[in-house]
Amino acid sequence: MEWFSSGKIYDFMSKRNLFVSISILFIIGSIVLIFTKGFNWGIDFKGGTVVQVQFEKKAPIKEIRKLISKSYEGISVTNFGSDKEVIIKFPVTAKNSVTKDLGDRVSEILKPLGKFKVRRVDIIGAKVGNELRDNGIKALTFAIIGILIYVAFRFEWRFAVASVIALFHDVIISIGFVSLFNVDVNLDVLAAVLTILGYSLNDTIVVFDRIREEITQTKERDLAKLINSAVSQTLSRTVLTSLTTFLVVLTLYLFGGEIIKPFSFTLLVGIIAGTYSSIFIASPLLIWLGFKVDDFRKQLAEKEKIKREKERLRNQYGQGVL
Repeated sequence: MEWFSSGKIYDFMSKRNLFVSISILFIIGSIVLIFTKGFNWGIDFKGGTVVQVQFEKKAPIKEIRKLISKSYEGISVTNFGSDKEVIIKFPVTAKNSVTKDLGDRVSEILKPLGKFKVRRVDIIGAKVGNELRDNGIKALTFAIIGILIYVAFRFEWRFAVASVIALFHDVIISIGFVSLFNVDVNLDVLAAVLTILGYSLNDTIVVFDRIREEITQTKERDLAKLINSAVSQTLSRTVLTSLTTFLVVLTLYLFGGEIIKPFSFTLLVGIIAGTYSSIFIASPLLIWLGFKVDDFRKQLAEKEKIKREKERLRNQYGQGVL
């Protein structure tokens, strides 16, 4: 299936200022939201208590939330696994003391709702939550550094810088929407962000690899024309891959239940941002970073010369010729 003609070259680079301007607006908006509205940190990061309750019949979510809210503030109630089980999350506040036996207390509060049993009570201290948050930020930082080193080694430093800027674009916009829609930020959101990094990088590398092929297989010296050709040739693949992934994640978001919604929501935004950046942001950055086609061809020729020399010496030694 092909939506875009592989033989047609689309002039993306002539509109690169427009595409980048749109991204800058989203990035500024996301940064403003992050520093003004902040995040709705979940129990994984700020600590609290999780109580899992199983009912004999369908769990009355609204009634559960109404009864528990009378005694505890900031709680959240969501289905877990089936419509008979619920997860009740109690954040750490002055009113919600984690030293109390919340399992027994929940059993008392929910007595009017029929037969049920408390299956588990998990407590996460605020200190542990802070450690999880710090470790999550470290994991994100190390992932970006690793990507920077890999792409610089695999291609050239300007490709590495362009890919990392594109990844920052994807991550900032994704967490900006997480802040905007007040999504609970737990470990699953962090996992989604790390997934976005890998997914977006994969699309970007495909485009960069095609740009390198265009440089080596043609005599064209205009970088903008080379980028237009490379992006046009990979456009159908990029859009179809992103669309199929988007539909799968959308299904998770719609039918996967409340527990997985923060993860799937973050991924949905990340897929859109990542696809946009792979097509419209990463490649134009090469132009602004001063990438020179002739210099890159010289580097490739020098590497090929060294490689052939090594092969010649290896063959000589293999044949016993000194």
